Amino acid sequence: MGSLRWRAVLAAFVIVVALIYILPSIPSVRTSFLGKLLPSDEISLGLDLKGGIHLTLGVDLETAMANAVTSAGQDLRAEARDKKIMVLRPKLLGTNQLEFILLKAEQRQELEDLLKKRFGSMGVTSSTEAGNGQLRYVLTATDEHVKYVENLTMDQALKTIRNRIDQFGVAEPDIRKQLGNRIIVQLPGLDDPKRAISIIGRTAHLEFRLVDETADVQAALAGKVPPESELAYLFSKKNAVETQTPIVLKSEVVLTGEYITDANVQFDSYGQAYVGMNFNARGARIFEDVTGANVKKRLAIVLDGKVHSAPVIQDRIAGGRASITGQFTTEEAHDLAVVLRAGSLPAPVTILEERSVGPSLGQESIDKGMFAAFIGGLAVIIFMSIYYRRAGLIASFEIVLDIILILAGLAAFGATLTLPGIAGIILTLGMAVDANVLIYERIREELRRGESVSNAITNGFSRATMTIVDSNLTTIIAAVILYQFGTGPVRGFAVTLTLGILASMFTAIFVSRIFFDAWLERRQPGTQPSI
Repeated sequence: MGSLRWRAVLAAFVIVVALIYILPSIPSVRTSFLGKLLPSDEISLGLDLKGGIHLTLGVDLETAMANAVTSAGQDLRAEARDKKIMVLRPKLLGTNQLEFILLKAEQRQELEDLLKKRFGSMGVTSSTEAGNGQLRYVLTATDEHVKYVENLTMDQALKTIRNRIDQFGVAEPDIRKQLGNRIIVQLPGLDDPKRAISIIGRTAHLEFRLVDETADVQAALAGKVPPESELAYLFSKKNAVETQTPIVLKSEVVLTGEYITDANVQFDSYGQAYVGMNFNARGARIFEDVTGANVKKRLAIVLDGKVHSAPVIQDRIAGGRASITGQFTTEEAHDLAVVLRAGSLPAPVTILEERSVGPSLGQESIDKGMFAAFIGGLAVIIFMSIYYRRAGLIASFEIVLDIILILAGLAAFGATLTLPGIAGIILTLGMAVDANVLIYERIREELRRGESVSNAITNGFSRATMTIVDSNLTTIIAAVILYQFGTGPVRGFAVTLTLGILASMFTAIFVSRIFFDAWLERRQPGTQPSI
């Protein structure tokens, strides 16, 4: 009696906890006074049920490689300068090669020692005479370095996109790499897909460059750009009309956005929105040094190749704070702050595919899935009730309990319910019934052998349990593999399948036994089980 009591209490406790996690997913309950007392977790719906957008993004790995090689060239020149090795500014050849001139051939050994020690990722392809005692070098990135840069670029792009989406406020996004240079993004329940796309795909490469005050802008427009300078355009907006003014910038980047720790929307005395930024310790030190050495000169703020402002440096700026102005709307300033906080993408990203799923289509999928689950469950209940009589009613009750436990598990673990997930629920209903059938048929076999009712029930459960556990464990292993290597909808199927199997094992082995033991304690002598 004691054993039956504690098992009944445990089963009741599990059911109550499951109901507590399910209730917040009911809108009327969530908005009532009970909503404040219940957990905040709800059953999250996937893209195919809730609606939203599906994006396939392509990462420009060639540009990423070119940027990495260019950065290596800048580091090479800086370290060569520190060691008094005279080299001209390296030039990019293609995407993975550097070309530069060594001005003094007698420094050849020093240069090559530096290359071996500090730049092992770049192999010397050729070194030829360039006249006047100079040597021309061509360096090529090794295959290992190319692979490393590509993997690093994909990882950084994935992290940056995830950070941007998290700050945008999309619930339950699905972001993952695919083979090659592709990233899959699923955003369920998105209200403004165009804005989200603009935020996700924005490179957000921020640079600070000094303005070349000595350059002739008109000559630059004619193609005569001074060495180590480049022509750019300063964009401004007035009354929703954007204008651009030619400006000559020095090619050297004095500071980049990689040092930004925070960015937020602020407003000036006229109520105009702008973006304020904070740098880390190293960035603050660089910014202070640059502004201190260039007082009364103009410092251009360049975002994705677009000059937003070029203010005059009035004094040394300490504290690691800067701002970007440009006649932004509040929404534009907010979106820019989001992408700056999340970090810049390591390479440009293009949208290869965009699919939208409307909420009405998602609701139709839910309705059809629920109808299919209802019809399937009803058919199973009718069959079990007719074939196994009272025991069949127990199995029917357990089907309802299985559904409750599955939905509670989805809410408690923050899993996402997808259309294949609904199919997984329907599948587990059949598997739950199968477990009960195994137990009931074992009990019937024991009764036909002449065993007592008590022994028949005990032996039936004990002998069927191992069979049920073995068969369900193999299915769980398959579900885990599906979850590990599958994409969004497939993972949704794997989640509901796993939860359904665990729920069916609990109800078939544990809950069913409670009903049979309760019947045994109350049965009249000589009464046979209705099975």
